[in-house]
Amino acid sequence: MRPSKIALCALLALAPAAHAQTPEATPAQPRVAGNGGGIRWQKQVPVIASGAWTGAKLADGQPDISGFYSNTISNHSNFTDPQAGPPGEPSDSANLPRNQRAPSRVSDPVDGQIPYLPAARALQEDFAKNFPNPDKPRYIEPLARCAPAGVPKSFMWHGFEIRQFPNYVVFLFDSGTRIIPLDNRPHLPGAIKLWNGDARGHWEGNTLIVDVQNQNGKALFGRYGDFISENGRATERYIFDAKGSGFNYVATFTDPTVYSRPWTATIPVKRYTEADKPDGWHYDVKPANRPGQPLLHERVERVCVENNGPFGGGAVGVPTDRPVIAR
Repeated sequence: MRPSKIALCALLALAPAAHAQTPEATPAQPRVAGNGGGIRWQKQVPVIASGAWTGAKLADGQPDISGFYSNTISNHSNFTDPQAGPPGEPSDSANLPRNQRAPSRVSDPVDGQIPYLPAARALQEDFAKNFPNPDKPRYIEPLARCAPAGVPKSFMWHGFEIRQFPNYVVFLFDSGTRIIPLDNRPHLPGAIKLWNGDARGHWEGNTLIVDVQNQNGKALFGRYGDFISENGRATERYIFDAKGSGFNYVATFTDPTVYSRPWTATIPVKRYTEADKPDGWHYDVKPANRPGQPLLHERVERVCVENNGPFGGGAVGVPTDRPVIAR
């Protein structure tokens, strides 16, 4: 059920103070085993330039961007080759030439790779190697244990909802919630570490700019074990299309203990409305019960079930009377 405005305000009160792309229509695509039924298979990122906001505004001056959204290129199985599938379980697309799949989410540097320091790269590769058959707790992805997905993975999982309140932007994910204050308050003390970090934001035209610190370094970017440590910082830019079609998430990650240089990820995000058909994944909503009134979709609260595998291994159709993943 959609939480009431009063309840959400209470939650806020308790909260601690492009690269060149061409828009592309999304063709109907078959489900691909091992990489998520219903995942969009777009291969390009639309160009959305930062600039003035020409759409509707809220009473507090924020651009009105409330609504339902979802990433358009695959999921969190693979950060740098999004449509190739998770470790040990490549998708059918993995057999295609690399230029026939979506580009890496790493838009800078141009090689599409995260510029790890050698020791950090070794940790990431060790996780990826052991992900298909984990024999130690550290090889279990935290999201599989229902931990918040963190930054930036929340934008590569199920669809999500954005709500706005005076001086706040709120993200309701399938795996956690982010509350972004817009009132210039200082960050939390550095010793306080959070799964989603501590965010402070402000608007510049059509772009929501968010500084994220205080991450606990436990969340992973996906099933290949890409990560940022508790020393890292993310500068997020949510660049919204004034036509209401979506936004590009463009985030620069800095962490001298993990990376040899700052790098940038770009994730395209589509907006969904009542004109779209709910699909149980990107647009996971139900019609509100209000007879005689126009259709209004409400967010569905999904109960998390432990799952360390890809689609079919537990995310949907989770068995309740036997092991989740049969390998």
